[in-house]
Amino acid sequence: MKKRLIALLMVLVLAAGLIPAALAEDDTPMASEGYYYVYTENGKGLNVRSTPGGDVVGSLKYGTKIYCYYRDGGNGWALIDYYYNNPGYGYGTYAAYISSRYLRKNKPPARNGGSSSSSSASSASTDVTAEINAEFKSAKKVTPFIVTVRPTRASGWVNLRWAPSKSAELMATYKQNEKLLVIKETNNWYQVEDQDTGDVGFINKQFVVQ
Repeated sequence: MKKRLIALLMVLVLAAGLIPAALAEDDTPMASEGYYYVYTENGKGLNVRSTPGGDVVGSLKYGTKIYCYYRDGGNGWALIDYYYNNPGYGYGTYAAYISSRYLRKNKPPARNGGSSSSSSASSASTDVTAEINAEFKSAKKVTPFIVTVRPTRASGWVNLRWAPSKSAELMATYKQNEKLLVIKETNNWYQVEDQDTGDVGFINKQFVVQ
C-alpha cells in the first residue's frame, strides 16, 4: 500500500509539472528566444525601457519585428535587441526591455489603412532618421557652459529629448529659468546635462539662452 501511494504521488507531481507547460508554452523561458511581432490592441506604439519598468529610451511601432532573448510570461518583461541612440555611447544595438504581453509569434493584421499607412509611417521614420543623422554629423565639443530655459510663453515648458529631433522620445520637461549644462552642440540642438538628476539629452537651441 505504501509503495502504491508513493507511485501515485509521483504521477501527480509529474502531471503538475506538465500541465502549466502545455497551457502556457509560449511563455516558457526555455522556448521564448526568437523573433516576435509587436501587437497592441489600439494599434499604437510600445515603449522600450532601459530596465524592467525603468526609463523609456524609445518606442516600437505596431507590427515591428524584433528579436527577443528572453520572455517572461503574463505581465512580465521581455529582453530584446533595440537599435537606438544611447547618450554617451552613440547609435547601436542595445539590450532593452518591453512588456511581454504585447508580443506575438505571428505577424499581426495591418492597422489604419493597411499597406498605404505602413508605407507612410515608414517614410516618416526614414525622414526622422535622416534628420537625426544630419544633426549628429554636425556635432562638436564645447567648453561646458550653463544655459537658461526660455519657453515661448512664461507659463510654458521646453522638452528634453533623447536625440536631436522633435520626433525623438521625450525624456523630461523644463520650466522657464531652469538651468542646464551644455556639453556638446549640433546645428540646431544642445546636448545638455541636468546636474540635479544626471539626465543627458538634447534641447532645441531656440528655447534656451546663455
